[in-house]
Amino acid sequence: MNPGQPEATCVAVREGKILSVGSLEEVGQWGEVEVNHAFQDKILMPGLVEGHCHLMEGAMWDAVYVGYHDRRGPDGKCWKGLTSLDQVIRRLKQAETEMTDASTELLAWGFDPIFFGTGRLSAKELDTVSAIRPIAILHASVHLMNVNSAMLAVAGLDEDTDIDGIHKDAAGKPSGELQEFAAMFPIYRIIGKQLAISSSEKESAIWNFGKVAQLAGVTTATDLMNDLSAIGAENLRKITPDDNYPIRIVPAYGPQRSAENGLKRLQEAIAKNTDKLHYGPVKVIVDGSIQGFTARVKWPGYFDGKPNGLWIIPPSQFVELFTPFHLNGLQLHVHTNGDEAAELVINAFEEILTKHPRADHRHTLQHCQMADTAQLRRIAALGMCINFFSNHIYYWGDAHYNQTMGPDRANRMNAAGSALRLGIPIAFHSDAPITQLSPLFTAWCAVQRKTSSGRVLGENERISVPAALHAITLGAAYTLKMDHLVGSIEVGKYADFAVLEKDPTLIDPDHLKDISVWGTVLGGKVFESPK
Repeated sequence: MNPGQPEATCVAVREGKILSVGSLEEVGQWGEVEVNHAFQDKILMPGLVEGHCHLMEGAMWDAVYVGYHDRRGPDGKCWKGLTSLDQVIRRLKQAETEMTDASTELLAWGFDPIFFGTGRLSAKELDTVSAIRPIAILHASVHLMNVNSAMLAVAGLDEDTDIDGIHKDAAGKPSGELQEFAAMFPIYRIIGKQLAISSSEKESAIWNFGKVAQLAGVTTATDLMNDLSAIGAENLRKITPDDNYPIRIVPAYGPQRSAENGLKRLQEAIAKNTDKLHYGPVKVIVDGSIQGFTARVKWPGYFDGKPNGLWIIPPSQFVELFTPFHLNGLQLHVHTNGDEAAELVINAFEEILTKHPRADHRHTLQHCQMADTAQLRRIAALGMCINFFSNHIYYWGDAHYNQTMGPDRANRMNAAGSALRLGIPIAFHSDAPITQLSPLFTAWCAVQRKTSSGRVLGENERISVPAALHAITLGAAYTLKMDHLVGSIEVGKYADFAVLEKDPTLIDPDHLKDISVWGTVLGGKVFESPK
């Protein structure tokens, strides 16, 4: 992934860094070498860089998986997807019968009603699993949740509760569907850190996350919503230096989760950065999810006529919130799913950068799924980056075509081709646990743009395999301001590699997602994936 030296046969490693790249004769000029032929029949790429995911991926496996698509866990086991509401209820009932403590909540994750037509998982349906044990089911988007009557009662949610996002039935009573964080907050007061997007306070979550990432060939991964809690920071500082921990972690501070003295706490965390723990980015969420109908979209609105989504932060507060981090040289990563969200965030950055110009800021729009061409031109002019959620094309592309956006706008979703033509630096991501952490699959989504039914969404937005591989290595590293450390096999960078069974540049592009990852190398240490 180094344009000046795209291929080589040998790489020399010293003290965990890349000493030399070239032929055996060339790297041997550094002196006596120990030649390791272990990978002579493999392909080495730079360790893959996942620029938008969450430690939450490691914590979720303490709960029951009820997603529509198959999913691989930290132990490599594949959990079959559930393609009907009856299957979801059966898996929940099975999990409930296996629970021994009657006071424990039943928690599950990965559910998405958009795949079930008009079917919904209301409190009434969940009461058939248990009318006594509190139950909470987090949606795949993590922007919505379904709960049963027992959980509503424990949380104190009833017809008199006045909180945005609590869906109510025709009789005015909570249906059990909770939309966005304000509505879900009473549930989190009950279940604590379980199913929480910030999971660094659980040591097992950090270890599980590392295993999931390593299985996918990832050596650098973000936790793109970290609350900088003292316990979480202590856990990360304790676990990441362990020689057996297989990845480098980049936590992004989320001021929405813990605002008090946030800038000061982030600067203190940055001062303690290590080779494997790299604080720096700031993450802000301004709207919701498209498939959950909580993203903010411009005219003509949602294709099926549903009302517009929710603002997680009022647009009038964008400039005030972003500016202190910008002035202190920090990089903002802003979640913008809908095109209205993108429009108003671009407006805010135009105002900030006009008043306070800053070279090489690399502020990044995360997801940026619905941005149109005019918005992309403004993003390019501002020197911003985009990290596209290309997995959406496969997992929810058909739903976007038929239900949320309609054909025209679905075809322009995650417009990587247009962004590259405008010179915008891009990356791709999984947003794990929202979708499976697998950068080669994510790259395939951007190259082929196929939905789960095989429909091609926006053929003119397809990109080449080399461009997609750049986006999951050096491109992602660039959006994290770590391209001087990772993302390519170059002298002076960390000796981090993904070890592949096939060359992704030589195979049929449609098989990019199917390439097996043998393992990884982190700082020269080999991690073989379990078979």
